[in-house]
Amino acid sequence: MSRSDEPPDTSAADDRWGRIESVTDATLAHLNVEDLLAELLERVRGLFEVDTAVVLLLDASARDLIATAASGIEAEVRQGVHIPVGEGFAGRIAADKKPVILEQIDHTTVVNPILRQRGIRALLGVPLLSSGRVIGVLHVGTLGARRFTHQDVKLLEVVADRIASTIQTRRADVEQTAARVLQRSLLPARLPVVPGLEMAARYVPAQRGEVGGDWYDVFALPSGGFCIVIGDVVGRGLAAAHIMAQLRSALRAHALFGSDPAEVLGRLDQQVQHFDRQKMMATVQLAMFKPVAERLYISSAGHPPPVLALPGQPAALVDVSSDAPVGVRSRPRHVTTLTVPPGAVLCFYTDGLVERRDSSLDIGLQRLCEAVVPGPVESVCTSVMGQLIGDTPADDDVALLAMRRHTSAGHGSGEIGPLDLVIPAQPWSLKTIRDAMRRWLSAVGAGPRVIADLLIAVGEACTNAVEHAYGPQRGMVSVYLELQPPDVVATVEDTGRWRRPRDEHRGRGTLLMRSCADEVRIDPHAMGTKVVIRRRLARAAAR
Repeated sequence: MSRSDEPPDTSAADDRWGRIESVTDATLAHLNVEDLLAELLERVRGLFEVDTAVVLLLDASARDLIATAASGIEAEVRQGVHIPVGEGFAGRIAADKKPVILEQIDHTTVVNPILRQRGIRALLGVPLLSSGRVIGVLHVGTLGARRFTHQDVKLLEVVADRIASTIQTRRADVEQTAARVLQRSLLPARLPVVPGLEMAARYVPAQRGEVGGDWYDVFALPSGGFCIVIGDVVGRGLAAAHIMAQLRSALRAHALFGSDPAEVLGRLDQQVQHFDRQKMMATVQLAMFKPVAERLYISSAGHPPPVLALPGQPAALVDVSSDAPVGVRSRPRHVTTLTVPPGAVLCFYTDGLVERRDSSLDIGLQRLCEAVVPGPVESVCTSVMGQLIGDTPADDDVALLAMRRHTSAGHGSGEIGPLDLVIPAQPWSLKTIRDAMRRWLSAVGAGPRVIADLLIAVGEACTNAVEHAYGPQRGMVSVYLELQPPDVVATVEDTGRWRRPRDEHRGRGTLLMRSCADEVRIDPHAMGTKVVIRRRLARAAAR
């Protein structure tokens, strides 16, 4: 048999194809993305017998490739190399979605000077593709002369497909986890306590897909009232959660300087239109409550209307003027005024609670109204979630917030929960704290002298936090009042540092606090200052 008639020796090729399995085998499953890429590139170097291997991933703008992982040429990552798409070796691969073999390495063919400085003499690169879309580039290089073959190209394309698939899967898992953590971290850890009101909430992330951008928020206003916010960002995953975080923070800031919910949403919309045009859209409902007037002022940016349940009447949707979502150019926004009488329950929610693929939205809204009845809000939330969600995994995020006004009859101090405020350490916050304390102390049965003493003592502790704890960089101050019969115990905390008295005429605030309370403890520590003030309710009758 002549040499040309002999069967080709395929053992070497079969061995290389077999070793591809090692690039993404199951033993790598426990690694995070950074360590995973580092290990993959080490294996790629061994598989192709090359000196360098690099992964560059496309950034969010899809304009630049960023050196994300490297083996044998780590300086690319450490120096944060960016390659514009369409320029140089890697840029051409990303732009054309085609492999490139390079045997001439100079400034005319490579824009990254590190490759030239390293002495690379031959390069082979292929695109990283996911569903036909470029997500990056994988390239390998040698310090010695090397003529990469067609088989090398095919092998590296197979490896690139597996690396791209692994990256996307791992990236999706990481983003999903990050989205859940971000979203939950921005939901209120505790709802504020407002005398005469009770509130409860539920949040359930989607079980059958990516987390969305649903959120709710409740916070005090400088006027003494408070805001209720519920919203839903268009989109899913980490991007939606990130937008949600931006909107939540911006809305809080705008609400501090506005007394009209339509005005606040208008400012939020202007911010989105100016900075994030065509990138952000959300439905938002903002309600401002003024306890003294017993009225709620609601502005809706395309969000489903709340449900109101009055004693002795079936629950119904509130007739709220619905304007365009935030991020969509619209005409001036509107406000709906709603009187909330004692005993009334008001429910805010996101559409994941009422929308179902197999039934109409009207049916979902009808079921919600049937589930809401006047009563304790925890029971209301339990009933709503049980009847509308039950054992079925949610296809979309669900946020629910219920509020009830107490009836005056039969509501004794034993039913009043603690007062819990977390508020910026700013001078205007002192009035908000005083107003909230006055309402809470009256609700728990404190007499005028006790109220006056505690307002002075707690006010002095808060003033110290505002004036001395943070300096030019403002922080937060928390005020927590609770009944510990026969006493009221107030705790004021900050995360700054009080300034020590500068002379004999300073430091009288501590003496003033002690004169108005039965016990005062000041605990300065590394993380801030904690002041505990204890005052007996019964002393009012003895004086």
